[in-house]
Amino acid sequence: MFSKLFRKTPLAWRQLMKEKTRLVVAVAGITFADMLMFIQLGFESALFDGAVQPHRNLEADLVLINPQFQTLFSVKSFSRERLYQTLGYEGIESVNSVYINTGQWRNPETRLDRAILVWGIDPAKSAFKFPEIQHNQDHLKQLYQVLFDQAGRPEYGAVGDIFKKTGNFETELNSKAVSVKGVFSNGASFAADGNVITSDSTFLQLFPNRKPDQIEVGLIHLKPGSDLEKVRSQLVAGLPNDVKVLTPEGFAEIEKNYWATGTGIGFIFGLGVGVGFIVGIVIVYQILYSDVSEHLPEYATLKAMGYSDRYLLGVLFQEALVLAVLGYMPAFLLSVGLYQITYAATLLPLTMKLERAISVFVLTIIMCTFSGAIAMRKLRAADPADVF
Repeated sequence: MFSKLFRKTPLAWRQLMKEKTRLVVAVAGITFADMLMFIQLGFESALFDGAVQPHRNLEADLVLINPQFQTLFSVKSFSRERLYQTLGYEGIESVNSVYINTGQWRNPETRLDRAILVWGIDPAKSAFKFPEIQHNQDHLKQLYQVLFDQAGRPEYGAVGDIFKKTGNFETELNSKAVSVKGVFSNGASFAADGNVITSDSTFLQLFPNRKPDQIEVGLIHLKPGSDLEKVRSQLVAGLPNDVKVLTPEGFAEIEKNYWATGTGIGFIFGLGVGVGFIVGIVIVYQILYSDVSEHLPEYATLKAMGYSDRYLLGVLFQEALVLAVLGYMPAFLLSVGLYQITYAATLLPLTMKLERAISVFVLTIIMCTFSGAIAMRKLRAADPADVF
């Protein structure tokens, strides 16, 4: 595909190849700018994906939360009574409640405590879509038995490896002895480095100051064939305004919006993308401007031979396009490798996505085209009188 492009732009290609060192520098500069955009967009996406993964894996058609809820690491409670009230509405089949709080997990090797997100569920009812949780939640019926997120940070200890070898893992959670009876994979996020699931009874033992009738999330299951939006509208209209009724995806959007707009993190990543874009514009402009300046007599000669400004400007745009393609290819490959290295180091869900690859390629084209447009001013100054 790229060879066809080059055959269609012989003049532009020849102009770039006259100065191979300059071409290599230009490609390296665009590659750097593209990698900067890839990394910033990748981290932002990983932030969002990691933060909302638990929300999207809740086993529910609708969820009930406190209207002031913003993020999992600072949850707000509401009365369980509101959840039970939903059973009086047409289309509701069953309900389930979830407790959430931050606990202190002790690494038995280092004896260091680390904050971890604790989920308390009814072990007799399905609360998550994770197959590992559904297959092992019967173990939670006994007090102080938990399921551990093996995709969390390694600072919690080699829980997954030890459990797979021995079938058990003993440690302390909130200074109380607990036993790991199963593992699942959710992953670390900016909100929580790891997750652990307990029964509602164990949860209340771990957090003795919690009131049993105050929950963080209410899970609502609809009868088969029920109109989800109709039921949700009825609940919104009928329930007091001290609760909010959402779909699991709507619940996830609240968490995502918090990190995107409620903190400086989203702005920082966006600023990084902008900086990469500007860096690329400056680099490409310098290369194209230098090329035009050094070959200004040749461009003036072409004008004297009858070539229009439009044709010569087209050549300049073609040069910009060639630079964009040449710079994007290594940036894409290097970014894929950096994503894998970052995932291994942080366990954040950082992978290359098609829409991101397309977005950065489009930004690269715009970046190089804009640089060409700025360099046009020098090309327009090419006057045959300067030669003859």
